[in-house]
Amino acid sequence: MRAATTIEAASLGTWDHQRIFVSEAEKMGLDICWVAEAWGSDAPSALGYYAACTDRMLLGSGIIQLGTRTPVAIAQAAVTLSNLSGGRFLLGLGASGPQVMEGLHGVPFAKPLGRMRETIDIIRQAIAGDRITYTGKQFQIPMPGGDVKPMRLSMRAEHEIPLYIASLTPAMLRLTGEVADGWLGTSFVPEGADDAYFAHLDDGLGRSGRTRADLDICQGAEVSFARDEAQLKTMIDARKSELAFSLGGMGSASTNFYNQAYSRQGWADVAAAVRERWQAGDRDGAAALITDDMILATTLIGTADMVRDRLQVWCDAGVDTVRIYPAGDTIEERFTTLGAAIDLVHSINR
Repeated sequence: MRAATTIEAASLGTWDHQRIFVSEAEKMGLDICWVAEAWGSDAPSALGYYAACTDRMLLGSGIIQLGTRTPVAIAQAAVTLSNLSGGRFLLGLGASGPQVMEGLHGVPFAKPLGRMRETIDIIRQAIAGDRITYTGKQFQIPMPGGDVKPMRLSMRAEHEIPLYIASLTPAMLRLTGEVADGWLGTSFVPEGADDAYFAHLDDGLGRSGRTRADLDICQGAEVSFARDEAQLKTMIDARKSELAFSLGGMGSASTNFYNQAYSRQGWADVAAAVRERWQAGDRDGAAALITDDMILATTLIGTADMVRDRLQVWCDAGVDTVRIYPAGDTIEERFTTLGAAIDLVHSINR
């Protein structure tokens, strides 16, 4: 398996701290560094800086959010980052959610599936060096009604640019299997993955005449090492409020993809109750409903032996790349956890 991590530039302090983090992570053997946008720093700017600070590891946008840029602007950023990094760039796209799209960017979140498909079609035209012409429900290029002509980018892609989709819903998972090179997943429970995720991915793969071997299954989870069971219990309890926020507060009042994902993996009643209490303002009550099993099933926390065993379960379930979110109160603690986790990931064989 490959070892990856996801960072957000704004969370790493100064740019000098970021340079140290990515360069040291590369020395530790990290295979991929994904860069998130969320509602902080943008991904492409940070990726360009990280490309200058590294020599070997792959760098990916995890994710560029649909609606924040036109498809051609995404293609321009992808080609630029790929060329300047010597072919080390991976393009990760995601629909985000209504709160960020509509609440922060002021653009509609409606019809994310159609927007994703059309965006990818246009991006691939642009990357291929073709004149860009597209007539869809979301985009029309060139704009109709004028006397403009189709254009192509003046810069050519010097390397292949693998495309990943961050997806949780069945429809977006099917699209991922159909058109993407990789899947950026989360809220992953290997014991329930066949019905919740893989059945939909395989459906999409079948539509394009491909198999699971043609898709990089990239899953992420927090990694933290406990000395003993007492410390592990403390770690579990400390994470219940965060999971309650994901199930109850992420997205909008009507749309929460994390809640839906947990519901499909056996916790529908708990997820519904957590959301109800969270929306009612009872944050502590929502967190109290989170079970220990829910934390352990979707994270990689425990003793070193527990984490190694869990990684093997992930590998056996079909995970190709593990996105490590190293726990720690300081950058030194995060480095220690990251290094140990990279070694464990690389030690796992399918």
